[in-house]
Amino acid sequence: MAETKHSFAVGIDIGGTTTKFGIVDSNGVILEQSRIPTNQHENASDFIEELYRILKPMIDRQGGEKNFVGVGVGAPNGNYYSGTIEYAPNLKWKGIIPMASLMQEKFGLPTKLTNDANAAAVGEMMYGCAKGMKHFITITLGTGVGSGIVIDGKILLGHDGFAGELGHTIIRHGGRIHKGTGVKGTLEAYASATGVRETAIEFLTQEPNADSLLRNYSIDELTSQTVYECAIQGDRIANKIFEFTGTILGEALANFIMFSSPEAIVLFGGLTNAGDLILNPTIQSMEANLIQVFKNKVKVMFSNLKEADAAILGASALVWDNK
Repeated sequence: MAETKHSFAVGIDIGGTTTKFGIVDSNGVILEQSRIPTNQHENASDFIEELYRILKPMIDRQGGEKNFVGVGVGAPNGNYYSGTIEYAPNLKWKGIIPMASLMQEKFGLPTKLTNDANAAAVGEMMYGCAKGMKHFITITLGTGVGSGIVIDGKILLGHDGFAGELGHTIIRHGGRIHKGTGVKGTLEAYASATGVRETAIEFLTQEPNADSLLRNYSIDELTSQTVYECAIQGDRIANKIFEFTGTILGEALANFIMFSSPEAIVLFGGLTNAGDLILNPTIQSMEANLIQVFKNKVKVMFSNLKEADAAILGASALVWDNK
């Protein structure tokens, strides 16, 4: 009986808000998964302890470490070459965190790490709507804006492992300050779930006398989800927020297309739950800002994998490749 036939991998997706993880078999099926808050612990070691507490019984249920090829991790500012998380603006743990070596020591399994959006792109390429594509970009619209760029069937890493930080490209010169980086006018400051919340606060302040369902929420209760709930009820300001967000996202996508000429752009993450409210203004703005040779060529689609699955599957693929 071949050893790999009954082997498993652990896939871990460290997000800015939530860390999702699962046990993946050799066919790319997630057998079991769970999640924990990412920023509940002040340091990475305590985070790993909490992760281990929940994950170790899951590993044991599949026969223990001997049946596992390893642990794959997707993380913000994750460096594939060094296995480190470096200066991630949306995480509590500052500086350079040797996450792969810390996890390998704790779990006793080979551990590989990459950028979280790169992991999601691999998941899309192997199991999702980008299956068979060799040129595409994934954009994650979550707490932040992540991206994975695939060219000629390979993830673009750059000379230092950090290529593809499209969320930190400047789309509004001198614009809104990004609290994590201090840079003004980046895509992430506008097109993330956090950015939608900031836009809601700005728009409500700019129109103090305008009626809006959003005024039923305190500042703390305002989220991209509450904006969506108000928008589908026809709230003018809530709909204006999505139009504004989509316009900025579309301009950015036009820039990205003119750089790498992808076949498709795959959007996923919490903000895609808004559906056409975000998709329609994004595509309209994207097409309006493309030069003729690129117009009507690039598909913009939502991931058809469950939100957590692409990143978990992609992370697990990091270690399947080792066997």
